[in-house]
Amino acid sequence: MILAIDIGNTNIVVGCIDEQKTYFIERVSTDRSKTELEYAIVIKNVLDIFKMSPKELEGGIVCSVVPQITQIVKLAAEKILKKEVMVLGPGIKTGMNILMDNPAQVGSDLIADAVGAIREYKPPMIIFDMGTATTVCVVDRKKNYIGGMILPGIRVILPGVRTSLDALTARAAQLSGIYLEAPKRVIGKNTIECMKSGIVYSNAALIDGVILRMEEELGEKATVIATGGLAKSIVPYCKEDVILDDDLLLKGLLWVYKKNS
Repeated sequence: MILAIDIGNTNIVVGCIDEQKTYFIERVSTDRSKTELEYAIVIKNVLDIFKMSPKELEGGIVCSVVPQITQIVKLAAEKILKKEVMVLGPGIKTGMNILMDNPAQVGSDLIADAVGAIREYKPPMIIFDMGTATTVCVVDRKKNYIGGMILPGIRVILPGVRTSLDALTARAAQLSGIYLEAPKRVIGKNTIECMKSGIVYSNAALIDGVILRMEEELGEKATVIATGGLAKSIVPYCKEDVILDDDLLLKGLLWVYKKNS
């Protein structure tokens, strides 16, 4: 069993996983001001909550899209595990060809998603990771990573569903406090229902449309997988067949860890 950590712009996902199962997945806030010791306390507290002893863990691996704190979290995990922690990045073997203009620019989280999908599902595959940004990666029938998409939201930066919702409520006092949850109907009957329907169904329709266009470009049907903290709020409303896999990224980190151990 290993400790797997995914550092995102909004949340850090912490989990313990082995070949048989995922023991837990938890999310804590990403805080660029925290010190190594503070992150070590966070990791230790999460392990304690799930009654996991560091002695049970054979090692750890980190992937990150926040370079400022990657090393801080790595050292924090090593402080708890008393073992060297791997970082998914240049020089790490993934067993996957990345057919991009600049493979080094591909986010380590997307690589982990693709590796996990290759181990679990039949290619070709379209993988949606719905977090602060909604990203898409595509694996062809030969298990090559061939590209993807970043889905823009309301702001000029690259947001996902949560950022879109925050942007929508930020300038309107009456609209604050809206939670991303299932709307009662597509055609809203009041302001709150209209907002919920707009966020959920517009993003579900967006996913459906992206799937159709990517399959058209691939020239065949693809296995579609969705992961990330917001996927479960959107995917049930998609018309296309989409597999929900909350553990996908951790599965990918596990296999990268095993390949490089």
